[in-house]
Amino acid sequence: MKLLFAWRYFKSEKSVNAINIISWISVLAIAVVVAALVIIFSVFNGFEDLVKGLYTDFYADVSISAKSGKILNLTNAQIDQIKHTKGVLAVSLTAEEKAVLVNGDNQSIVTIKGVDQCQTLVSNVAARIVRGSYSLGSSDKPNIIIGVGIENAVGVDVEKSIYPITLYLPNRKSTEHLGSIEGMNSFAVNPVGTFMIQEDFDNKYVFTNLEFVKYMLDMKPEEYSFCEIKLDSTINQQHILQNLQSILGNKYLLKTRYQQNQSLYTAMQIEKWVIYGVTCLILMVAAFNIIGALTMLVLEKQKDITVLKAMGATDATIQHIFLLEGVLLSVVGGGFGIVISTIICLLQIKFHLIALSGGTFLIDYYPVKLLLSDYILVCLTVLVIALLAAWVPARKAAKEIMSLKS
Repeated sequence: MKLLFAWRYFKSEKSVNAINIISWISVLAIAVVVAALVIIFSVFNGFEDLVKGLYTDFYADVSISAKSGKILNLTNAQIDQIKHTKGVLAVSLTAEEKAVLVNGDNQSIVTIKGVDQCQTLVSNVAARIVRGSYSLGSSDKPNIIIGVGIENAVGVDVEKSIYPITLYLPNRKSTEHLGSIEGMNSFAVNPVGTFMIQEDFDNKYVFTNLEFVKYMLDMKPEEYSFCEIKLDSTINQQHILQNLQSILGNKYLLKTRYQQNQSLYTAMQIEKWVIYGVTCLILMVAAFNIIGALTMLVLEKQKDITVLKAMGATDATIQHIFLLEGVLLSVVGGGFGIVISTIICLLQIKFHLIALSGGTFLIDYYPVKLLLSDYILVCLTVLVIALLAAWVPARKAAKEIMSLKS
């Protein structure tokens, strides 16, 4: 019954045309803000998925490192234990170090990453080769795979270059300063492939074979930088990590892909909630129209309120009717906003109507991903703000009848 009264007040013509105008302005304002919120969330979800996908291509599911220092000591027995742990699909050993890549007058500071043949099982770097091939070479004839940023920095073309370039690595046995030539080991390497994943990686990393890097760094057979692991997604990740930690002990640090990039993922979540907070403020401003429309409606419906009170309606009943009136304004506006935004997002997903400017990104259109949780959050937000906005005029309506009664 309360909802019926609220619906009649919503759709009926008011004696003062301004009430109709303000009511529909309220509906329109809410629709625009809701549509904007859904679209922003969907685009943010699209970019978040894209970035996470890029980092998934580079980082393994789990990385094992030394708890202190740069050197990870793993015996063959420990490696075998890791490989035979339930839920572990693949294990790759790596050695990393800062290096300098020199090609004539061009040079670039890079991170050289020596990997074994199992690296293709734990990461998708090989699938991101854009020029040349994924060939690591051997310890005496090393090949390197470089990022597109490094390729430009050192001025090398992996498909046309016939001459090797020079790689300088720290000499761990030298007593000279690392900044001097005497404090470095050098070797001629062949650039054979270029990868493109994401700018942070493309401008930093160079891949080669593990044996070569260990030889250049004078690392012992049981010394590595990281042990990277591919996990079975059907088995609980936390349970696998607990098993691995019990095998290795407390001297080893295990990090998931999320933990390896915790600052990135945390920043993305903070950005999303900041956007949500700003949009909520805009929605609250739009809700002032609801307050104005309902206040004017209360003044117009004084006679109706008197009649309802005479028929036995309580203050709470009157208050609920006008609260429902505010909810109806928000539901109609929010419904329009959700429908419009969903259509826009679906068109973007299907036809890529809105393009990204610049042409330097991996895709040339805004990525979009619709999530049910976003719709629920938006609907709850609109409902709460509408109830808060309608509370003041609804209370006024309930008290108005008391003054007329007296």
